[in-house]
Amino acid sequence: MPAACESVLEDIEDIVSAEDVKPHDRQFVRRNVFPKVRKRNSQKNAQTDDEPPSDSIIPGVQKIWIRTWGCSHNNSDGEYMAGQLAAYGYKITDNSDEADLWLLNSCTVKNPAEDHFRNSIKKAQEGKKKVVLAGCVPQAQPRQEYLKGLSIIGVQQIDRVVEVVEETIKGHSVRLLGQKKDNGKRLGGARLDLPKIRKNPLIEIISINTGCLNACTYCKTKHARGDLASYPIEELVDRAKQSFQEGVCEIWLTSEDTGAYGRDIGTDLPTLLWKLVEVIPEGAMLRLGMTNPPYILEHLEEMAKILNHPRVYAFLHIPVQSASDSVLMDMKREYCVADFKQVVDFLKEKVPGITIATDIICGFPGETDEDFQETMKLVELYRFPSLFINQFYPRPGTPAAKMPQVPAAVKKQRTKDLSQLFHSYNPYDHKVGERQRVLVTEESFDSNYYVAHNPFYEQVLVPKDPLLMGKMVEVNIYEAGKHFMKGQPVSDARVHTASISRPLAKGEVSGLTEEFRRSAQNGTKWKAQPNAEVPVKPRLGSWMALQLPWQQEGGGLKILSVSLALLAVLVMFYCRGMKTEL
Repeated sequence: MPAACESVLEDIEDIVSAEDVKPHDRQFVRRNVFPKVRKRNSQKNAQTDDEPPSDSIIPGVQKIWIRTWGCSHNNSDGEYMAGQLAAYGYKITDNSDEADLWLLNSCTVKNPAEDHFRNSIKKAQEGKKKVVLAGCVPQAQPRQEYLKGLSIIGVQQIDRVVEVVEETIKGHSVRLLGQKKDNGKRLGGARLDLPKIRKNPLIEIISINTGCLNACTYCKTKHARGDLASYPIEELVDRAKQSFQEGVCEIWLTSEDTGAYGRDIGTDLPTLLWKLVEVIPEGAMLRLGMTNPPYILEHLEEMAKILNHPRVYAFLHIPVQSASDSVLMDMKREYCVADFKQVVDFLKEKVPGITIATDIICGFPGETDEDFQETMKLVELYRFPSLFINQFYPRPGTPAAKMPQVPAAVKKQRTKDLSQLFHSYNPYDHKVGERQRVLVTEESFDSNYYVAHNPFYEQVLVPKDPLLMGKMVEVNIYEAGKHFMKGQPVSDARVHTASISRPLAKGEVSGLTEEFRRSAQNGTKWKAQPNAEVPVKPRLGSWMALQLPWQQEGGGLKILSVSLALLAVLVMFYCRGMKTEL
């Protein structure tokens, strides 16, 4: 077994010698590797003949626990990493105690999220678990002391998570933090057609771009995700089509700023949305993610038309952060309060009933009592049904962390005052008695109801009838709370089956072909190529290791190098033969 590396390595290739088996080549030698099965005294711990021990150092057989913090973009990254690991043969477990390795996918927006991340690392180390770190925290500050010696997978390198996990299991510390580029131009990130395990098989999260065009003084995410890089429209449309073919009935578009989409590749958000609308089947819905005011201002007319489409939720998340222009200037938000009001007023007029969600930061450096009162007035004016209230936390390395801070007690009081205002009104009371069309997609947190959403993406709780899951139904609203309504299905109403095929089972890997699934059931090992699949002999019963297209980066160059070397040897022997004859 290789000794653990003391120094942190920048790439997998740094630890692979000429004698080592490469991850790309492992499929050719694994059939000859037979793990030694330990004898167990108890029947409970006995291993079957088909399954090697979970503590084997053979990569691809261990149990992995994945924990993700933060936004939907981060959640999508976590789903992709889980899918690749499961496709390779690792078991994704919900039990952190039984896991051999913890994959911790972090969020850098607030101090508490990073504190949870740091504590989880400590807990993993205390439990003698292998650890791989991902997400925005290690990407933004990889040299922090508590990250020393640990493996890191960068936010644009998630398609190489299998390699990082393999090397970590063998005792190496590996860091992949580079950017994906094509001819020098930064790409949106890893490919969208990678395998994934959706947390909810009915909901597909699609990241349409990464990074943003802003430089907000409080934001740490910019340090991790960087400048704007958008995916091409055709790739996003293909991903949506694939999702619907796998039983998805709701798509979430996400990014650090969806409104800025396409500015780097010569297109824009409305153009993308119109293309996506064309492929949404009847009964399925599209939800648009967060957009900052500056970039949506240019497309208000088109956005209103799109948000009125029957297969698009009339919902938009537009963070205002503060109703004080001086505070917004210190934040470098690149808009004023009047811009925000213009967007909200226009959409409320053109899209009747639209839900506008927003964010507010309480106690930003330099915020006066007068500034805060302006924010209170804005909330009183619009009575946002969805309001994300954040007490300001100075993030290390940001300009705002160096500004004179508002006292902690004042920040806490302002957060409390705004929360009290938000809870003083009930946005859904007037909807009791309405008949609404809702799409049922998940189970409530307390497991007592199913959760559905009406055309305005307002939450409606319905009875836990398995026949309703994944369906679009009509309900009568009979009760309303602060954050939800309750609805009773109408008996004579038509039920729409939103998906065009059976949804994947929970935990099932997306993106694998039917031929691949059949081979897995039959115990056949497959070597997946970009354009073909060739069955080869199985090894050790039913547990398999896979080499899939996304792992073949650089493979062509290595094959070329080997081919040239073999050619050189043949030429040498030929020349020697000619000399002998002479």
